[in-house]
Amino acid sequence: MAKDKDKKDKKKKEDEGIERVVAENRKAKFDYDVLQSLECGIELVGSEVKSLRTGTVSLAESYARVRQNEVYLINCDIPEYIDATRFNHKRKRDRKLLLHRKEIEKFAKRALEKGLTLVPLRLYFRNGRAKLLVGLCRGKQATDKRQALKKADVERGLRQFKMTRRS
Repeated sequence: MAKDKDKKDKKKKEDEGIERVVAENRKAKFDYDVLQSLECGIELVGSEVKSLRTGTVSLAESYARVRQNEVYLINCDIPEYIDATRFNHKRKRDRKLLLHRKEIEKFAKRALEKGLTLVPLRLYFRNGRAKLLVGLCRGKQATDKRQALKKADVERGLRQFKMTRRS
Protein backbone atom coordinates (compact mmCIF):
# COMPACT_ATOMS: atom_id res chain seq x y z
CA MET A 1 0.00 0.00 0.00
CA ALA A 2 2.76 2.43 0.89
CA LYS A 3 4.54 1.75 -2.40
CA ASP A 4 1.37 2.52 -4.40
CA LYS A 5 0.98 5.83 -2.59
CA ASP A 6 4.63 6.73 -3.25
CA LYS A 7 4.14 5.99 -6.96
CA LYS A 8 1.05 8.22 -7.11
CA ASP A 9 2.85 11.06 -5.31
CA LYS A 10 5.81 10.71 -7.67
CA LYS A 11 3.52 10.77 -10.72
CA LYS A 12 1.75 13.90 -9.42
CA LYS A 13 5.10 15.67 -9.02
CA GLU A 14 6.09 14.70 -12.55
CA ASP A 15 2.79 15.98 -13.97
CA GLU A 16 3.05 19.39 -12.31
CA GLY A 17 3.95 22.15 -14.72
CA ILE A 18 3.39 20.02 -17.82
CA GLU A 19 1.48 21.80 -20.56
CA ARG A 20 -0.85 19.96 -22.90
CA VAL A 21 -1.50 22.20 -25.89
CA VAL A 22 -5.09 22.09 -27.12
CA ALA A 23 -4.94 24.70 -29.90
CA GLU A 24 -2.37 27.04 -31.37
CA ASN A 25 -3.02 30.09 -33.52
CA ARG A 26 -0.26 29.68 -36.13
CA LYS A 27 -1.75 32.27 -38.42
CA ALA A 28 -1.34 34.94 -35.72
CA LYS A 29 2.45 34.74 -35.91
CA PHE A 30 2.25 35.26 -39.66
CA ASP A 31 -0.27 38.12 -39.57
CA TYR A 32 1.00 39.97 -36.47
CA ASP A 33 4.17 41.06 -34.72
CA VAL A 34 3.84 39.83 -31.14
CA LEU A 35 5.14 42.61 -28.87
CA GLN A 36 4.32 41.05 -25.50
CA SER A 37 2.47 37.99 -24.25
CA LEU A 38 0.65 37.09 -21.05
CA GLU A 39 -0.79 33.87 -19.65
CA CYS A 40 -4.31 34.09 -18.28
CA GLY A 41 -7.07 31.80 -17.14
CA ILE A 42 -10.38 31.38 -18.90
CA GLU A 43 -13.85 31.18 -17.35
CA LEU A 44 -15.50 28.06 -18.82
CA VAL A 45 -18.52 25.88 -18.15
CA GLY A 46 -18.20 22.11 -17.71
CA SER A 47 -19.18 21.07 -21.22
CA GLU A 48 -16.62 23.52 -22.67
CA VAL A 49 -13.84 21.92 -20.64
CA LYS A 50 -14.87 18.46 -21.83
CA SER A 51 -14.91 19.71 -25.41
CA LEU A 52 -11.45 21.28 -24.98
CA ARG A 53 -10.06 17.97 -23.76
CA THR A 54 -11.11 16.38 -27.07
CA GLY A 55 -8.95 19.02 -28.80
CA THR A 56 -11.51 20.47 -31.20
CA VAL A 57 -11.24 24.22 -30.79
CA SER A 58 -10.50 27.01 -33.26
CA LEU A 59 -8.62 30.19 -32.34
CA ALA A 60 -8.27 31.31 -35.95
CA GLU A 61 -10.61 34.32 -35.99
CA SER A 62 -10.77 35.05 -32.28
CA TYR A 63 -9.54 38.12 -30.43
CA ALA A 64 -9.73 39.66 -26.96
CA ARG A 65 -11.41 42.91 -26.06
CA VAL A 66 -11.53 45.08 -22.92
CA ARG A 67 -15.12 45.70 -21.83
CA GLN A 68 -16.08 47.38 -18.52
CA ASN A 69 -12.59 46.84 -17.00
CA GLU A 70 -12.68 43.13 -17.83
CA VAL A 71 -11.16 41.23 -20.74
CA TYR A 72 -13.27 38.91 -22.89
CA LEU A 73 -12.31 36.34 -25.52
CA ILE A 74 -14.55 36.89 -28.53
CA ASN A 75 -15.34 34.62 -31.48
CA CYS A 76 -13.48 31.57 -30.15
CA ASP A 77 -15.17 28.45 -31.53
CA ILE A 78 -15.47 25.65 -28.96
CA PRO A 79 -17.83 23.05 -30.43
CA GLU A 80 -20.61 21.58 -28.34
CA TYR A 81 -19.72 18.48 -26.36
CA ILE A 82 -21.63 15.55 -27.87
CA ASP A 83 -22.26 13.68 -24.62
CA ALA A 84 -23.54 16.74 -22.75
CA THR A 85 -27.22 16.98 -21.98
CA ARG A 86 -29.45 19.98 -22.41
CA PHE A 87 -26.95 22.04 -20.42
CA ASN A 88 -24.59 22.32 -23.36
CA HIS A 89 -22.88 25.64 -24.15
CA LYS A 90 -23.07 28.05 -27.08
CA ARG A 91 -20.26 27.61 -29.60
CA LYS A 92 -19.06 31.21 -29.99
CA ARG A 93 -20.09 32.91 -26.78
CA ASP A 94 -17.90 35.60 -25.18
CA ARG A 95 -15.69 34.08 -22.48
CA LYS A 96 -14.21 36.09 -19.62
CA LEU A 97 -10.43 35.99 -19.24
CA LEU A 98 -9.13 35.84 -15.68
CA LEU A 99 -6.55 38.57 -15.11
CA HIS A 100 -5.54 40.64 -12.10
CA ARG A 101 -6.53 44.31 -12.10
CA LYS A 102 -2.91 45.43 -12.51
CA GLU A 103 -2.47 43.10 -15.50
CA ILE A 104 -5.60 44.51 -17.11
CA GLU A 105 -4.44 48.09 -16.57
CA LYS A 106 -0.89 47.43 -17.71
CA PHE A 107 -1.36 44.93 -20.54
CA ALA A 108 -4.88 45.08 -21.90
CA LYS A 109 -5.26 48.87 -21.82
CA ARG A 110 -2.28 49.07 -24.20
CA ALA A 111 -4.49 47.33 -26.74
CA LEU A 112 -6.51 50.54 -26.96
CA GLU A 113 -3.53 52.23 -28.62
CA LYS A 114 -3.76 52.68 -32.35
CA GLY A 115 -2.80 49.58 -34.30
CA LEU A 116 -2.55 47.20 -31.34
CA THR A 117 -4.83 44.26 -30.61
CA LEU A 118 -5.07 41.32 -28.20
CA VAL A 119 -4.75 38.02 -30.06
CA PRO A 120 -4.97 34.54 -28.49
CA LEU A 121 -1.82 32.61 -29.40
CA ARG A 122 -2.20 29.27 -27.63
CA LEU A 123 -4.79 27.42 -25.54
CA TYR A 124 -3.49 24.70 -23.22
CA PHE A 125 -3.99 22.86 -19.95
CA ARG A 126 -1.53 23.37 -17.11
CA ASN A 127 -2.06 21.38 -13.91
CA GLY A 128 -5.57 20.53 -15.08
CA ARG A 129 -6.60 24.15 -15.65
CA ALA A 130 -7.29 25.77 -19.00
CA LYS A 131 -4.89 28.61 -19.76
CA LEU A 132 -4.72 31.02 -22.69
CA LEU A 133 -1.60 32.78 -23.93
CA VAL A 134 -2.68 36.20 -25.16
CA GLY A 135 -0.36 38.37 -27.20
CA LEU A 136 -0.32 42.13 -27.60
CA CYS A 137 0.15 42.38 -31.34
CA ARG A 138 0.63 44.87 -34.14
CA GLY A 139 -0.56 43.94 -37.61
CA LYS A 140 2.06 43.22 -40.26
CA GLN A 141 2.05 44.89 -43.64
CA ALA A 142 2.17 42.84 -46.84
CA THR A 143 5.88 43.65 -47.26
CA ASP A 144 6.64 42.34 -43.77
CA LYS A 145 4.86 39.09 -44.60
CA ARG A 146 6.88 38.68 -47.80
CA GLN A 147 10.10 39.21 -45.88
CA ALA A 148 9.05 36.62 -43.29
CA LEU A 149 8.32 34.12 -46.08
CA LYS A 150 11.72 34.79 -47.70
CA LYS A 151 13.49 34.33 -44.38
CA ALA A 152 11.65 31.04 -43.71
CA ASP A 153 12.48 29.84 -47.24
CA VAL A 154 16.19 30.62 -46.79
CA GLU A 155 16.27 28.86 -43.41
CA ARG A 156 14.54 25.82 -44.90
CA GLY A 157 17.08 25.74 -47.74
CA LEU A 158 19.98 25.92 -45.28
CA ARG A 159 18.54 23.06 -43.21
CA GLN A 160 18.11 20.92 -46.32
CA PHE A 161 21.65 21.74 -47.46
CA LYS A 162 23.05 20.71 -44.07
CA MET A 163 21.08 17.46 -44.15
CA THR A 164 22.46 16.55 -47.60
CA ARG A 165 26.02 17.42 -46.51
CA ARG A 166 25.83 14.99 -43.57
CA SER A 167 24.98 12.03 -45.79
